[in-house]
Amino acid sequence: MAEDGSVDEAAFAPAPTQAAAPEQAEATPVPAEEIAPNPFVDTAEDSFSTFAVDVDTASYTQARNYLMNSGQLPPPSLIRPEEFINFFDQDYPLPQDNAFNILMDAAPTPFSDTTVMRVGIQGFDVPDEERTDSTLIFVVDVSGSMDNPNRLGAVQLALTTLVQNLRPTDRVGLVVYGSTGRVITEPRNADDPLLIEVIYNLQSEGSTNAEEGLRLAYEMATANFDPSRINRIILCSDGVANVGATGPEAILESVRLQAREGITLTTVGFGMGSFNDFLMEQLANDGDGQYFYVDSQAEAERVFVEDLTGSLLTIARDAKVQVEFNPAVVEAYRLVGYENRDIADEDFRNDEVDAGEIGAGHSVTALYEVVLSEQAQGDAIAATTFLRWEDPETGEVTEIQRSLTVNEFAASFEEAAPRFRMTVAVAAFADLLSGRAWAQTADPELLLTITDEVYGSTQDSDVAELRSMIERYIQLR
Repeated sequence: MAEDGSVDEAAFAPAPTQAAAPEQAEATPVPAEEIAPNPFVDTAEDSFSTFAVDVDTASYTQARNYLMNSGQLPPPSLIRPEEFINFFDQDYPLPQDNAFNILMDAAPTPFSDTTVMRVGIQGFDVPDEERTDSTLIFVVDVSGSMDNPNRLGAVQLALTTLVQNLRPTDRVGLVVYGSTGRVITEPRNADDPLLIEVIYNLQSEGSTNAEEGLRLAYEMATANFDPSRINRIILCSDGVANVGATGPEAILESVRLQAREGITLTTVGFGMGSFNDFLMEQLANDGDGQYFYVDSQAEAERVFVEDLTGSLLTIARDAKVQVEFNPAVVEAYRLVGYENRDIADEDFRNDEVDAGEIGAGHSVTALYEVVLSEQAQGDAIAATTFLRWEDPETGEVTEIQRSLTVNEFAASFEEAAPRFRMTVAVAAFADLLSGRAWAQTADPELLLTITDEVYGSTQDSDVAELRSMIERYIQLR
């Protein structure tokens, strides 16, 4: 950025003319960090399950890229079941008298002698015209590995799509990093045509100094910070291969501190397979944002138009869920996924503990596999779900709860709601890919049948795509 506020013209290069076909995943990716899956817990020994909410979806779309674009099975360490589950719409009703609804239902598991319980959280929606104005700082990886139409070219198309869907009163700044970080433009109104020009004229260069790029972005966000606006950084990269001199822990600590000051971070991966997937996820987690992965132009539109614009307004900070199981009804339980979102039971009401954030209109879903006792009948309470969160505007902490009785369970899996059955199939598919608990009992042919039935009820194109992914898995296994 020049001293007179003009744009750094040296960063320009010819704009891409069109999006290319989706890029294949790397053949030999660096594995993500291994995390042991949640075991069954004896309810008599521990009746509480506590975790931070998570609405990331990157694990699902990366797996889709491997299966559908590359014709490979994804690395098991890449699979996070909660991100498979939360990729799909649940059709939960919007809350009427509170910021959130808690929804609970249960049915017999179709491939074992257990029961599945679904816990759903639905937040209130805010019309776009009522959303708070935002200041967004794009941080774009322009290192040599991004020199591909499906990497830097896809980023340019995605950011252009987002800018064109913002309001004129939103503001956008741009930082890039290759061997060094560089400010391209300070925040401008979203309808400034120069923004589209600078985005389309980025060029790749050098190695990857993500540390310097993020530092410059946070400096810009701090200098332009306005507590009456949404203040967010959006990192677009094919992986954080070189984080600079101080290492990932120093960056994560800086991100955590900035999030507490009201500057959040969302990360979006492009064409990176599973390379540094874990760090990209942790950056978003510690930055109180979301982690997405873009494997196609359709996914770019979903992320940058539907998900990002919808999640710009955070309606809950440090949102935590605690499920209390009744030992007289539930003998044991297993939380499907959320391993790196675990919170100590005693910290559920400790409001100093960092948890998850929920954007306007967003939902969160968790599944439990439970073993019922012989006393599981009638109006006995099987479990109670507690949701606790902080209002971002007032700082007020609220807690609500909802219980599920045995007589609310569906009599059979076939009688459960279509979206419930879909969610169980999605979770089982994640287990098949990762070798988790249901991998030994879930028949992929049965999952095809379930998705066919759900698609017949919902006509959801995402469910049809899931069916195609299961078919590809059957071919590749």
